[in-house]
Amino acid sequence: MIGISKLYMGQVEASDAIRYGRDSARLPSHLLQFSNDKKPVVIWNVTRKCNLSCRHCYAATSESSGPELSHEEGKKLIDDLSSFGCPVILFSGGEPLARPDLTELAEYAVSKGLRAVISTNGTLIDETIAAKFKKIGLSYVGISLDGLREVHDRFRGHQGAFDDAMRGIRTCMAAGLKVGLRFTVCRENVGEIPGIFKLIRDEKIPRICIYHLVYTGRGASLAQGDLDHKQARALMDTIIEETEKLYAAGQKTEVLTVDNHCDGPYLYLKMLGEGNPRASKVMELLRMNAGNSSGVGVACVSWDGKVHPDQFWRNKILGNVRERSFGEIWSDKNNAFLMKLKEKKRYVTGRCSTCCFLEICGGNFRARAEAATGDIWAPDPACYLSDEEISDNPKWK
Repeated sequence: MIGISKLYMGQVEASDAIRYGRDSARLPSHLLQFSNDKKPVVIWNVTRKCNLSCRHCYAATSESSGPELSHEEGKKLIDDLSSFGCPVILFSGGEPLARPDLTELAEYAVSKGLRAVISTNGTLIDETIAAKFKKIGLSYVGISLDGLREVHDRFRGHQGAFDDAMRGIRTCMAAGLKVGLRFTVCRENVGEIPGIFKLIRDEKIPRICIYHLVYTGRGASLAQGDLDHKQARALMDTIIEETEKLYAAGQKTEVLTVDNHCDGPYLYLKMLGEGNPRASKVMELLRMNAGNSSGVGVACVSWDGKVHPDQFWRNKILGNVRERSFGEIWSDKNNAFLMKLKEKKRYVTGRCSTCCFLEICGGNFRARAEAATGDIWAPDPACYLSDEEISDNPKWK
């Protein structure tokens, strides 16, 4: 995650994270990306069931593909994550609200000291569910919007999905829950970004995460519709401009981009070019962030207990929590692939290996590189920085 509002608008300083010892167990949620120990945020796909049919779904949802973790198995997983020191559990799917015991599992996670968040399409949230989420202490509700009404409904494969999602957003906000938008961007919907920011202003939505497309699951069929490099740079400029507008109007919405870690160097270079005196401080924070965290600070547990390095890398199975605890799987030094991921900067090839920003990008997104090239360690084709920009130029330091 690259915190555009945190970095560009000066909402976070390096000292903010250092004050907590950069320990993930002590850091507030908005500073977790700057932790030193990188204990993993765990995405648990609690079910594969879904009431929509989203065109870019990484999990390629269907009614069923095998036995989901039972309620008791889910509680055991939560116990494992708590014991291992994971700071956050993110309940996802499919559509997590399609699982009847979701609220009970989230409540149990909170009781074990985990910050519980949910990623949902928002269509199934009513006042009763929102009130339950608030009562159990759910930290955050992320609701997906991939455009305004017409575009979102087309992406979600369901007429009325936009209106249902907006009702869910408003219901959560009325219940006092922190709510944010999740927007996955491609050529077909990049033009919706200004309208989405207007929606944020009008509805006073406190957070938005803009996700770059990863070519896995159903998203593989959209690979040819990903942004080209010129469009990706223009997207960043638009996001920065829209964030500035929000803050100028006194609305301090948290704005982040996700899954393309060259956004960090791009932001830094933009600030250098503008003569922004905070550029060096932003570089310090980007070093703390360390870029891609698959296999290190991010993990995924599937509905059937399989552990993956992140939620997109479904073809990489590290183990199964039905057989070993999450902590054992995540710390297994005999798993050569996992150990390489934890030091991925040593193994990336091509222009990634000589990039002066490798330390703060982390080699970008390996699942996307593999999907596009067949090579795990090849350069990520979504990196839009020029060869000159990634050269070891003293003026970048």
